[in-house]
Amino acid sequence: MATVEHPTETLLTLTPGAAAKIRELLAEEPDGDTLVLRVAIQGGGCSGFQYGLGFDSGPAEGDLELELEGVPVVVDPFSAPYLRGATIDYLNTISESGFKIDNPNAASSCGCGHSFTVAEGEAPEDAGYGCGSSCSH
Repeated sequence: MATVEHPTETLLTLTPGAAAKIRELLAEEPDGDTLVLRVAIQGGGCSGFQYGLGFDSGPAEGDLELELEGVPVVVDPFSAPYLRGATIDYLNTISESGFKIDNPNAASSCGCGHSFTVAEGEAPEDAGYGCGSSCSH
């Protein structure tokens, strides 16, 4: 298991609602008891980066491994600095439904809520920018 650089800081937080929804989704998967939640950022999206949430068969070499609200979570080392302190929530209201990430590292976010940008000088040189398919302007 890889360790977090600053053990006193929380890398990620799952709200109880998000954890319950993830456990519900895992229960629907045939191999759900062996899967982990992978949280990542990728270049792209309207604002520069976009979030990736999905199930994976396990950690890859170098991944940070976490246990959040009873959910096994992995984060790759590239994504970790951009997710430090973020909270993953699940909303199910009349106007909004789905996972929402509150990220203190985001300098601004796209209206779709699926992409964000960081302060100037914080993004790696190879981060791809441009509007992703999940947003419309």
